[in-house]
Amino acid sequence: MVGARSMFKANFPASPSAPRSADAQAPATTTGLAGLPRWDLSDLYAGPDAPELATDLDQAEADAQAFSNAWQGRLAGLPGAELAQAIAEYQRIDEVLGRAGSYAQLLFAANTSDSGVARFAQSVNERLTTISTHLLFFTLEINRIDDGVLAAQMSDPALAHWAPFLRDLRVFRPYQLSDEVEAVLHEKSVTGAAAWNRLFDETMAGLRVRLGGEQVTLGNALDTMSSPDRKQRATAAGAIGETLGQNVKLFSLVTNTLAKDKAIMDGLRHYPRPTSARNCANMVEDEVVDALVQAVTEAYPRLSHRYYALKAKWLGLEKLEYWDRNAPLTTQDEPLIPWAEATKQVLGAYEGFDPRMGEVASQFFDHAWIDAPPVPGKASGAFAHPTVPSVHPYLLLNYRGRTRDVMTLAHELGHGVHQVLAGRQGYLMSSTPLTLAETASVFGEMLTFRALLDAQTDPARRRLMLAAKVEDMLNTVVRQIAFYRFEMLVHEERRKGELLPARIGEIWRQTQAESLGPAFNFTPDYDVYWTYVPHFIHSPFYVYAYAFGDCLVNALYGVFRSGHPGFQDKYLDMLKAGGTLRHRELLAPFGLDAADPGFWQKGLDVIAGFIDELERV
Repeated sequence: MVGARSMFKANFPASPSAPRSADAQAPATTTGLAGLPRWDLSDLYAGPDAPELATDLDQAEADAQAFSNAWQGRLAGLPGAELAQAIAEYQRIDEVLGRAGSYAQLLFAANTSDSGVARFAQSVNERLTTISTHLLFFTLEINRIDDGVLAAQMSDPALAHWAPFLRDLRVFRPYQLSDEVEAVLHEKSVTGAAAWNRLFDETMAGLRVRLGGEQVTLGNALDTMSSPDRKQRATAAGAIGETLGQNVKLFSLVTNTLAKDKAIMDGLRHYPRPTSARNCANMVEDEVVDALVQAVTEAYPRLSHRYYALKAKWLGLEKLEYWDRNAPLTTQDEPLIPWAEATKQVLGAYEGFDPRMGEVASQFFDHAWIDAPPVPGKASGAFAHPTVPSVHPYLLLNYRGRTRDVMTLAHELGHGVHQVLAGRQGYLMSSTPLTLAETASVFGEMLTFRALLDAQTDPARRRLMLAAKVEDMLNTVVRQIAFYRFEMLVHEERRKGELLPARIGEIWRQTQAESLGPAFNFTPDYDVYWTYVPHFIHSPFYVYAYAFGDCLVNALYGVFRSGHPGFQDKYLDMLKAGGTLRHRELLAPFGLDAADPGFWQKGLDVIAGFIDELERV
């Protein structure tokens, strides 16, 4: 899960993590899953007190001050070669900050409830903000260079190398404020949105849900909503709703404050609508996103509405409750898939597509680059963190041994492979916009699913696999667009005044009912379920990137299955390009264009085709 780098900010959508040695094993929370791998962050730093970390930060601060003294106020008058030299030095310093920031974030993500780790992560973030203030002038000043002057400078091959970085930077030129205002906003960020993000993370990590006479984490309670036992699902849903309801005022305050903060920032920068900043960061045109959203919402009846009507029939229910959405289609407990088997399945799919991709993927298992067990205090969900090109990515999972977890492993591993291959572009140009960041992850998922499906000969099991895949795709496409529409309505209404918790709940229920369809019954306790989605807090409007990536990959996978000549070479070249090319340039070798109105239908047709097949069995 990932866009153009900004200062030391690493690109990943979850919360930030905790030091454990490569051979340290945490007790698995699910019987039969002992020995899951923990990551080793010593490739970044040996520990929070490592002298190398202190030395790096001190040296970066001195280098940043020297950089400012050497270059500030001179950029427009520099020859192209000297401006290229300045960018290279900027990248070097920025990568040092990125390394320290990545370590602090990963340390925090593995144990968000540890107050010592939280304090360390916050102190590093504040130090990085202070240091990077010396660098802030650089991108602002580049954006003030006249187009004609920059074009003349770009005639030097040394500066032409940095063309993608300059192209993406200057997208924000119309929305840039004065240096003084930018500096104030930058320095105050740690006590503004970042502080509210931290409050959300720490509150969410500390939530406990009472189930079966014991207090469990929110993640484990949510996992129970996938139980084959309907009573267990109902009990878990009610308990989760009660816990979230007890905290809904706090989460509403966080949401209202961040939405207002964003509206103020958008107003200062003259962004035309709440999503404009995100679309600029994603290097995608507003009309392309609008076309995606329209295509998906118009497809609700033939996708989610149709599938969930089938599911209700299979489960023998007239209506599905909201807590039936993830119900398995069999009352039998799904057999646990040991980690070794999951590894074999995923690596086999990657290697079967291309040995070169399998070789990169194997590194994550050969080294301690994955943190897998679902332990208390750890960030929920999963992510791939790119860190910096001079090190390597890390994957965080919460592996519970189900097929869905194997698909998550395949997904995050795709991100990791993408990040490794793109790293050769350097720190400033390796990261892709969010709209393309899901390409390798969703493609890796599809490779794994197809390999498992093709090997399955039992018709009943095959139907279960198809249904699970459809549900995952609906969650990735339909559900994320419904999330996006929820955010749109909340942010638009917040511009007129603060929203009460009940009103936010109404908007949530409205958008979810529209997307899931008449097969569902929604009760009032569901109105608080918006509170636990971290993307709304950390990355407003991030969510449409999932739908973008899934539909894009569905179209791309169709090209692969059609026997497109040289597909593997073109695909790997696409991943290696990192952030140097835009979506039109990346898709052109495959004969695809996201601006084509029919493009999104190709992706949606893949989901519809799976549902067609399910209707026939």
